[in-house]
Amino acid sequence: MININIVCVGALKEKFWIDAVSEYGKRLPRFCKLKILELPQQEKFDKHKCLEGEGDEILRAARGYKILLDIEGKQLTSNELAEKIEKVSLFNSEITFIIGGSYGVSEKVKEQADFRLSFGKITLPHNLARVVLVEQIYRVFMITSGSTYHK
Repeated sequence: MININIVCVGALKEKFWIDAVSEYGKRLPRFCKLKILELPQQEKFDKHKCLEGEGDEILRAARGYKILLDIEGKQLTSNELAEKIEKVSLFNSEITFIIGGSYGVSEKVKEQADFRLSFGKITLPHNLARVVLVEQIYRVFMITSGSTYHK
């Protein structure tokens, strides 16, 4: 069984975000082992220092194949994402998705990511990006298992 990690800067505070992520988290154990690691946001006033500090923490926490959520990344359909995850899982027992903080991520994180994934040209709040991500992870496994959820 593959390990799926989500490393994100900042914590979910509102109950509706927590409930949404939790709902998909309840559905995923039959497909993968999901672990979400919330890193603290840096409280520095200097954007560069903030990005570097958060970036170092992200890279310490990220394991296996690293997929960075990045507006400048590659856009994939759900089916293409399912194919990507299926191929990656043949050679990696662990995949880590990375969601940066309010300033984004450092160049070092971008360079060390194995793949940069975009959910489109719009900017999503980090809370919503996490919900969309866990839903898409669930959808990936439903697609690869031949389920009708994705239709």
